[in-house]
Amino acid sequence: MGTAVKRVSQVRVEDVQPPTSKEKLSMANTAQDSLDMQRLGKTQQLKRNFRFVSILGFNCTLMATWESILLTSDYGLINGGRAGMVYVYIGTFIGFFASVASLAEIASRAPTAGGQYHWVSEYAPPSCQRFLSYITGWLAVLGWQAAFASVCFLAGTLIQGLLVTVDPVPTIHHIYTFERWHGTLLAIAIAVIATVLNGWGTHWLASLERFLLFIHIFGFFVVLIPLWVKADRASSAEVFQTFSNTGGWPNIGLACLVGQLTPIFSFTGPDAATYMAEEVQDASRTVPWCMISTALVNGTLGFVMLITFLFTMGDIESVLQAPSGFPFITAFQNATGSSNMAMGLACIILVMEVCSALGVLATTSRQIFAFARDKGLPFSSTLAYVHPKSKTPIWSILSSTVATVLLSLINIGSTAAFNAIASLAIASMLTTYIIAIGCFFIARWQSRTLPSPRFSLGPYGPAINLISLFYLSFQIIFTFFPTTKDVVPRTMNWAVLMVGSVTLFAVFQYVFYARKVYQAPVDQTLRNQAKYLQSGHSRSFG
Repeated sequence: MGTAVKRVSQVRVEDVQPPTSKEKLSMANTAQDSLDMQRLGKTQQLKRNFRFVSILGFNCTLMATWESILLTSDYGLINGGRAGMVYVYIGTFIGFFASVASLAEIASRAPTAGGQYHWVSEYAPPSCQRFLSYITGWLAVLGWQAAFASVCFLAGTLIQGLLVTVDPVPTIHHIYTFERWHGTLLAIAIAVIATVLNGWGTHWLASLERFLLFIHIFGFFVVLIPLWVKADRASSAEVFQTFSNTGGWPNIGLACLVGQLTPIFSFTGPDAATYMAEEVQDASRTVPWCMISTALVNGTLGFVMLITFLFTMGDIESVLQAPSGFPFITAFQNATGSSNMAMGLACIILVMEVCSALGVLATTSRQIFAFARDKGLPFSSTLAYVHPKSKTPIWSILSSTVATVLLSLINIGSTAAFNAIASLAIASMLTTYIIAIGCFFIARWQSRTLPSPRFSLGPYGPAINLISLFYLSFQIIFTFFPTTKDVVPRTMNWAVLMVGSVTLFAVFQYVFYARKVYQAPVDQTLRNQAKYLQSGHSRSFG
């Protein structure tokens, strides 16, 4: 069983003290939650307000799959066209579902706000677990930080797009002129709204997420039904057999692969529930099933909305030349024949995108809190602080907001530079998935004896892990591609430079500072594993 089990065997069961009944009540822990926190070596600081429905609402609205399909449809329409979007979506769903299933099983074994960096620390080979864990933590923190900035910016520019739609041909009496600094201010405003709701509304955040789940599903039908009722529909041949390669790639196959960015963006973030695990009751069971349910619910809604969009969008050229910058708004106008109705439907997308920002900030702040708790960040003691009354990592929330404000300022000088930061979100998240699942697969392959999960893939686990690793490794290549073959600095995808820079920074930070202070989660886990193992809660990975 190796070094890990040898170290565990030196720990006495009586050294691990269970939480008192008062502590369990104040934090809403179940017996399993308390046992999991003991094994992970963490003190329960956050209150467990979330149940299955509320955390499902949190995950579904954060990913906002059917909304994101519309918001990012230009990538797929340019590279692949109608038919390309259909088949790429199906392939992306299959590959991502394998990844979600793999992450869900790991989350069941270690339900912690640390997420991937904790899992890497626990499952990576001892020779590199500390270093890999630290790099993964930095990528996760910066990836989610970039995601929060991106969502706020996307919502802000969508507001601008709606204003442009109101006045598509400005005259001397024009209503609105598009300015980059307007988008920056709107992004900052949305970030502030998310901050207020996260920092001072934590006690009812779970209830809000249940309501937002209803809005997420109800809004889907509000948008869907008018499109089918009012639109002139394209033929089945146009939707399922007509490909396009506007991006100028050598062949249609490569164009479709580049067009994966639309469904990739729509499916990224299934791990969000894991960062909220310490606020979810019965987390080792609830979190993995939430991840699986989110993938199925959002995947289904996204596919139905995609098919609807492709059948009812009208002329593809007019859609791609949308004056608002968002093709789906023009598609709504084509489908309904009314700018007012299109605006109304688009406002639903805007509301859901703002709600998504709320969840992304919660996720980002919990990731910062967890990594700081293990002294992985500068000013760790401050960032790991939890307000005693609200049970909220308030400084983590505020630091994420400040970072978003600073990142948004970049857009004033160059939208292309800001888009490079936005691209960091997808690439860095996929990298953390690959590292975490890869380390878990190695641990499974070596048949280490560790706590058994309450959600298991059974004998199919190794095959699903491998499918996930192959898919993610293949997919991440295309997150670095530009939208078109012929690029200039303004249209270049700078994600590879951003990911490389972040990784190098983390390496230098580890070598010169963090290796002396970083508390790898596995060290705490090993000190507390004896009781868990001797309580009969163990089995081989098998």
